Amino acid sequence: MSKLDLREAKRFLPTTREEMDALGWKQCDVILISGDAYIDSPFIGVATVGRMLEKLGYKVGIIGQPDIKSDKDIRRLGEPRLYWGVSGGSIDSMVANYTATKKFRNSDDYTPGGKNTKRPDRAVLVYTNLIRQNFKNTVPIVLGGIEASLRRVTHYDYWSNKLRKPILFDSKADILIYGMGEQAIRELTHALDQGKEWRDIRGVCYINKEPVEHYHQLPSHQECLDDKEKYIDLFDLFYDNNDPIAAKGLCQKVDTRYSIQNPPCDYLSEPEMDEVSALPFTRELHPYHRPEGKVKCLETIKFSIMTHQGCWGECNFCAIGVHQGRTIRTRSEQSIVKEANQFKEYKDFKGIISDLGGPTANMYGYECNKKLKLGTCDHQRCVDSRHLCSSMKPDHTRVIGMMKQVRNIEGIKKAFVASGIRYDLINEDKRKGYSYLKELVEHHISGQMKVAPEHTQQHVLDLMGKPGKQTLIDFKRLYDKLNKDMGKKQYLTYYLIAAHPGCEEKDMHELKRFTTEELKMNPEQAQVFTPTPGTYSAVMYYTEMDPVTRKKIFVEKDIHKKEKQKAIVQAKTNFKSGFAS
Repeated sequence: MSKLDLREAKRFLPTTREEMDALGWKQCDVILISGDAYIDSPFIGVATVGRMLEKLGYKVGIIGQPDIKSDKDIRRLGEPRLYWGVSGGSIDSMVANYTATKKFRNSDDYTPGGKNTKRPDRAVLVYTNLIRQNFKNTVPIVLGGIEASLRRVTHYDYWSNKLRKPILFDSKADILIYGMGEQAIRELTHALDQGKEWRDIRGVCYINKEPVEHYHQLPSHQECLDDKEKYIDLFDLFYDNNDPIAAKGLCQKVDTRYSIQNPPCDYLSEPEMDEVSALPFTRELHPYHRPEGKVKCLETIKFSIMTHQGCWGECNFCAIGVHQGRTIRTRSEQSIVKEANQFKEYKDFKGIISDLGGPTANMYGYECNKKLKLGTCDHQRCVDSRHLCSSMKPDHTRVIGMMKQVRNIEGIKKAFVASGIRYDLINEDKRKGYSYLKELVEHHISGQMKVAPEHTQQHVLDLMGKPGKQTLIDFKRLYDKLNKDMGKKQYLTYYLIAAHPGCEEKDMHELKRFTTEELKMNPEQAQVFTPTPGTYSAVMYYTEMDPVTRKKIFVEKDIHKKEKQKAIVQAKTNFKSGFAS
């Protein structure tokens, strides 16, 4: 690294021995390994963990995308004093590497140069083994990130088409921190630094010789292998115990030992959310990686603002509720405005904020009061395919005010909302839903607005946990009216899913008919369903049962027929004749 690069690298956490020497460090306290290149952004989990620990006074190094065929990368920072932190990266490595039809992906938005050549399959397992091979009897290895978090109990693995053990057993790591885990990371690091007991820390998983008697006893791994209904039982308990207020610990027998999952760690408060957001991120790719090329993800995340965490939408094919939680944690308007103002310090900022949102943009700023006091409900959802819970009162007042504050900042030309939006919540909010949509149409979208109905057949929507098609029709009517009244030509684009459990070819033909006759468009954003760990849809795919009724459902497992389902809805339609070509 040149002297110029080394000076610039001081703005980052170190990733080379030269940077450590320049800082006067003999040893890192913690070394973080990631399946992504080191991108110092609040949208990158490893960077956030590193900056949090840095603020607490720990010496943290980061190794992004280490070479797994040699020891040159894994050894370049030496051995940490406290622990190794291992993450597969911002995206599950198997999802990053393969399409839903198991074709290898050639590109990777988190790899310099964009070629998918740096992220190994099952990255968490590979990196843990790499550490073990090169550092005998080393300090603890701690797993984190979405890849590990969603595999913390027995789980269905689509790519091998079998149930796999909790990832701590396959990886031979020592500890797993699940979910967002901010509090658990702080407490675990402090405990290891002070030589104190860490096995009672919330948000932590570990392997034990004995069960924890007062925890929920999950069906054993062998029971799940023997009986698919036992696997549904396991997932129900797993799913219902993800809330810091209501959850109990979980215990599962795996062979002769036990997987122990402590109750979730507490969520961050609003001031704590603001504190994490204010950490000194450079929002750049580390100079070490730059000779290999740019990372595509920076085009969208560099000047985006994350306004909140969590989602209670509970789409059955989505793991956000299990990983981030089903309770919204909101940043203050002052924190968001401050971050937007800081963008103006960057030479390449053109006044455009790429996204102002979260997992679901219009969940900012309100929550169910019952849930905040008692935690999430067992076996009762905030929203499903049929209705919104009467305790949940959508209120877009605060998000409207926040959007106005951001777009009125001097130097901000446009603040787009590119995150997902639940149109059913707009329909449900009789006081401010219309005003929120009007703000979006007038100020916060450019040419098109993305929504995700996913399907239109009610029995498929029921299995997906998505609202019915009449909700979409009502929303589209309102959206079109607003655009007409404002003299704008802005369109809706629709995300659709093919081959979800319960969906047959005839259902895709009905979906195609609906998009042609009702929406007057040819869908382009259609994807084949991928069964990912931590989702009810993956449970359906494996068991071929509705997990609620335990009745058998149709599941398309032939790859060519899955592709045919997608082709049906994407077929070009001649709107004059009404026939698909």
